[in-house]
Parts: sequence; structure tokens; C-alpha cells
Amino acid sequence: MPPIPSDIARVTVYCGSAPGDDPAFVRLARETGEAIAKDGLELVYGGGGIGLMGELARSAKASGGRVTGIITEQFLKLEQGWTGCDELVVVPTMAQRKNELIARADAFLVLPGGFGTYEEFFETLVGRVIGRHPAPIGLVDHGGFFQPLETLLDHAVSSGFARAAARHCVVRGTCPREVLRRCEGMLVASHEIQALLPMHGRGGGT
Repeated sequence: MPPIPSDIARVTVYCGSAPGDDPAFVRLARETGEAIAKDGLELVYGGGGIGLMGELARSAKASGGRVTGIITEQFLKLEQGWTGCDELVVVPTMAQRKNELIARADAFLVLPGGFGTYEEFFETLVGRVIGRHPAPIGLVDHGGFFQPLETLLDHAVSSGFARAAARHCVVRGTCPREVLRRCEGMLVASHEIQALLPMHGRGGGT
């Protein structure tokens, strides 16, 4: 595949600080780190050295990529903040951590993870909907991990609480590089906030 065009320079990745119960999750994290680095992109992530976060960061670094970690003072020890980062930013609160992760991104990838990963995903999605940032969001899946999440998003639309245009801000695939390419295409097709917010549509979600 050709490299990602220059519209995307930095990719923020959300993923678990645990490895999960399937070795394929670890392989997916490694593949994602390698893909980001080999496309000449900078990885921005939560700064941890364990679980999928650690695998992701080490893979990106080993593949020649630049790695920036954003971590809180509390989690610096709990997640064993990875000293191999080119830049490790330590902030006081989780809110500041998420702000930095969002502010530094041209695109977002979400890998399997737990409650914190879901929280980051939804804050980023809501930020996209209300115009806080223009960056696309991609779910990098394995074994249907994100199918329940997609069902929930679709349910919000069909129930009139979200608009289809907002739902389309999120893409899903199993290949990290393919998901990045789909995100690149979304950079051109930006929507006005009025097209994304449910209160501006007749019947809410349509």
C-alpha cells in the first residue's frame, strides 16, 4: 500500500492497558504501531508501558516511528509509563490527559480495551459532533470486538437520539492501514455542526 497522504501526520490511539485474553489483540496492537510508523506518522497514545498500550508503542518505536505518550501522575507508576517514548508528557488529571490526546491528533484509532478506552472513544466522538475537532475516528477490530459498540451507536440513531451523519464519523475495519486510509478520505468530507447535532434534525436522528 502507498503511504498515508500528508493530511494526517499524528495519530492518537486508544487501547487497553491490559493485554486481553486473546493473543490476537497483542498482534493487532503491534501491527497498528508498525503501520503508523511505516507510514511516517507520529503515534500519540496514553503513555503506558503495559498491555496493548505498551505493545503498540514499542512496535511503533521499533519500526522507526516517533512516539509521544500522555500520562497522568497517578498512572505514571500504575501503567509503568514507558521511558522509550520520544516525548512523555506527564499531566495532573485525566481531563488534561484526554485534552492533550485529542489536541495532538489528526486522526484517531481505537483498539480493543476496557472502560477507559470506551470513555476516550465517546469523548472524542462527542467532540467531533460538537465541532471541538475535525479528526476522523477509526475502530480497529478483531473478532467482532466492536460489534456491540456499533450496535449501540446504530440504536442511538434508530431511536432518534443521534443523527446518521454523526454515526458516519466512525469507521470500522480489521486492518490498521486500511482504516487509516478510510480516515484520510473522511478529512475531505467534513460536515457542519448542524448536520451532526440531533436537535437540528427533524425527528432527531434522521
